[in-house]
Amino acid sequence: MRRPNFLIIYTDQQRWDALGASGNPHVCTPHLDRLAGASVSFDHCFVQNPVCMPSRLSFLTGQYPSTLGITHMGVPVPEDTVTLPRLLAPYGYRSANVGKLHFQPHANRDHRTHHPPYGFHHLEISDEPGSYEDAYRAWVRRRAPDQLPHISWGLAPMTEVWQRTMDVQDGIDHPAERFPKRPLPARCRDDMTHTAFVAEQSIEFMRRQARSGQHFLCIAGIYSPHSPWVAPQQYFDLYDPASLPLPSFPPEAEAQRNAHNFPDEELRLARQGYFGQVSEVDHHVGRMLASLEELGLADDTVVIFASDHGEWLGEHLRYGKGYPAHDQCSRVPLLMRLPGNAARARTDSGLTEALDVLPTILDLAAIQIPPHLQGRSLLPRLYGDGQVDDSALTEHTGWKSLRTERFRYVLHADGSECLYDLSAEWGDYRDVAAEPAYAAELADVRHRLSRKLLAAERPLPRAWPY
Repeated sequence: MRRPNFLIIYTDQQRWDALGASGNPHVCTPHLDRLAGASVSFDHCFVQNPVCMPSRLSFLTGQYPSTLGITHMGVPVPEDTVTLPRLLAPYGYRSANVGKLHFQPHANRDHRTHHPPYGFHHLEISDEPGSYEDAYRAWVRRRAPDQLPHISWGLAPMTEVWQRTMDVQDGIDHPAERFPKRPLPARCRDDMTHTAFVAEQSIEFMRRQARSGQHFLCIAGIYSPHSPWVAPQQYFDLYDPASLPLPSFPPEAEAQRNAHNFPDEELRLARQGYFGQVSEVDHHVGRMLASLEELGLADDTVVIFASDHGEWLGEHLRYGKGYPAHDQCSRVPLLMRLPGNAARARTDSGLTEALDVLPTILDLAAIQIPPHLQGRSLLPRLYGDGQVDDSALTEHTGWKSLRTERFRYVLHADGSECLYDLSAEWGDYRDVAAEPAYAAELADVRHRLSRKLLAAERPLPRAWPY
């Protein structure tokens, strides 16, 4: 058999419902909707950590963050970590990551220096748009040097601290505003944005592989729709903020809103900015999918679209992502299109974990699944069969969150608990762990979490009975 190629389009901070195909009539994603129409859509996919670095590492290793020892941000990934590219390489795969990888902290390093390969043969790392001298700025310098002063989205606060402490002068023009709650029109040409860079260089990598005939893994690491909400103006123009619906709040949250705290206008502008970024992503997804056709690769390539976590987008009176891994933060899109539509396109609403993707890729490539992996191959479910798990685990330093079909349960290191009944009105806002009526359900989710953790254990193999 000829093993398939794999194109993984991996966005940052994209909620599961930020797709037209997910039933959102307010977001414009025609290319992603067409991809979904030819894919199996796992619409209850949950990431294993609600922030970037641990989630991305879990996704590319098929292991829980706690197993990897990286459950919060800022921990450099060990260079010998067994990643997906390292599992594919013995079978002739050439692997690339273009754009965001985020296996190293951003702030306290010089991005011109050597980056550990982590098994990738080709790396064009740019973890934040235009903020550092990295592969993206090198690309713009070669293609359109006059655009260099216009591509930074801003300097992260901790980078500013590091540069000041170390007396680093980066010489980059950074905008003054870093995270306003509104759309920010890109200051550069439409074809010079970070998303355009990721798409262009991913296409170029696939073009080279088409010429060589070598099968490949290509990860297109797109930074959007991560804040700040920067995109070309044409994508914001797709949306009239006045027509975008507001999120609903329970009375106790509504009482906290006022002209200075999550006002209606801010919430609508935030959605315009976020959806505008999603629409720019959609445009470049269309370019990458068209390139597969043009290069004659479409019938040999598995296409996967996913994200590392979601975004509150004003719900729960918050922006960003994090504790306690509400669905807005932990539930992400997961589309899988097999070559030649080998699997019937449909929606699979069973609970799914993002770490299931890696063993699925190995299964699709007819590669044995190593016993250290903690994810479960979705291959049977791609063909409409297979067992569905009864829970999904999201974890961070100091707490674990278990999502079941009906509940979200949170256990803290101090032994305190939260329980959210997602079937009830405002259920994801109200903790019912202390209510006697939920005693049996609380005991059940505790039991499920215990079983989940036991099933995830991977003791080292014995060499002999003793």
